[in-house]
Amino acid sequence: MRSWPRRTSVLVVGGGPVGLTLSLLLSGYGVRHLLVEAHPGTSRHPKARGVSARSAEILRRLGLEADLRRAGLPPSHVHFYRGRDLVDPDFVRTGVAADPRPGAERTPSPGLICSQDALEAVLLRHARDREPADIRFHTRLLSFTQDEDGVRAELEDRGTGERHTVHADRLIGCDGAASTVRTGAGIAMEGPTGLGHFLSIRFEAPLGEVVADRASASYFLTAPGRGGFLAVDNDRHWVYQHPYDPAHDDPDALTTDHRALVRLVRDAAGLPALDVTVRDTMTWRMDARLAAGYRRSRVLIAGDAAHTVPPTGGHGMNTGIGDADNLAWKLAAVLDGRAGERLLDTYEDERRPLARQVIDLSLANSRARAGYRIDDELLLTAVYRSTAVLTEPGTPVPPPLDPACEHRAAVPGGRLPHLRLDGPLGGASTLDLVGPGFTLLAPDPAWHRQTATATEAGLPVTARALPVDGPRWTHLSGLPATGALLARPDGHLAWRAAKPPAEDTGLLGVLRRLLSAEHTEPPRR
Repeated sequence: MRSWPRRTSVLVVGGGPVGLTLSLLLSGYGVRHLLVEAHPGTSRHPKARGVSARSAEILRRLGLEADLRRAGLPPSHVHFYRGRDLVDPDFVRTGVAADPRPGAERTPSPGLICSQDALEAVLLRHARDREPADIRFHTRLLSFTQDEDGVRAELEDRGTGERHTVHADRLIGCDGAASTVRTGAGIAMEGPTGLGHFLSIRFEAPLGEVVADRASASYFLTAPGRGGFLAVDNDRHWVYQHPYDPAHDDPDALTTDHRALVRLVRDAAGLPALDVTVRDTMTWRMDARLAAGYRRSRVLIAGDAAHTVPPTGGHGMNTGIGDADNLAWKLAAVLDGRAGERLLDTYEDERRPLARQVIDLSLANSRARAGYRIDDELLLTAVYRSTAVLTEPGTPVPPPLDPACEHRAAVPGGRLPHLRLDGPLGGASTLDLVGPGFTLLAPDPAWHRQTATATEAGLPVTARALPVDGPRWTHLSGLPATGALLARPDGHLAWRAAKPPAEDTGLLGVLRRLLSAEHTEPPRR
């Protein structure tokens, strides 16, 4: 039996997609951490399924993309069906349209459909293989206190009943909409609840041949009150989402009456003799809430603990994965002394406004009577503003999230644009050059002295000479051949310059400002 650690750098509470992604990222940055999850294992229910392009890029950086694509639906099934039932001869089937213009590819990692139960299994397998992670399921957080020395957490092993005290430098709540961490930190949630109530039925049925000519990821039923079907494998495994009214329907009665569950599935499918085996059920509520803050001293929250997003659009889990990507490198930099405490405030500065936009867009989708567009690339267009991004005076306010807008040229705060590389790296993406620390992308070797000075001062940055020609560099960066782009570990651009600073310490000064490290002690070498 493994002994319990008495101390760790980071305690992560919650082992869903957000917590497990955070664990993988922290391991990549060499941060010792403990992850605890109250449930005995990963999700048995498919729940969230859409992995957006931006999330796929993050998981690509972690080396998981190929595994996830094997676990998900094939790309040919990523369509959206509308009809009165599954056998409606007048159905409509739409897909995610590709931009036909030459060079319009915006990502090396298009979104995919991978049910949460399969996604979590892949994430957990990889997270457990990586050091310095310590992952404990069937363990719940009972309470915690914090002071200037750290966080003292009381944990319970739900299998044995044993209790353990763990001291951590930071506590991160990835524990869902009913977050114990958020409540314990005294962070309020704001926004409407109960916008819809749904019974989710996971079942098996031989529907593969029925939908062979209309295979889709989601089947939206246009008949009033019918809800829709979610494909797990587009063969035998399915989920039916049935809307119900809590004022008239008893959810406990709904979930325990097996015959009624089978009848609901058959009626919605339009197949009265369908052979249905119900595997499990769950009820859930549509909310649109945002935390009043993402941080209280040494305690931070992420994912559904920070924002509950209506599922209309598929951005809830993906917004949480983005939270983990934004927070992990900042935690690592503060914990090893390279960054000042103020850097952690930029997590809320950057992610909370984005979550507000995602919630508002998802709410608008939920009210759209004629249906809504699935914006797989929506989160690629996020542009941050904070002290972890340096912009020129007069820089306009970032544009709102909108995949229809062209954000091709690199701008500070935006994600590094994707561009296929030439030469030995042919086929790879500019995004593959980023991380795990800061990365300076520059065709001019004159920048090497700047990066060497910063590295010698304890703020390492990797210089990359992009293997692309001059016109493609200008198209990517909007800069002359003497210019450079500085990418953060999360792939967002922190700074850009048309030529190397006059002083060799110029880049070093930029990094210190970005990391809020002007007044911190130099990191230990």
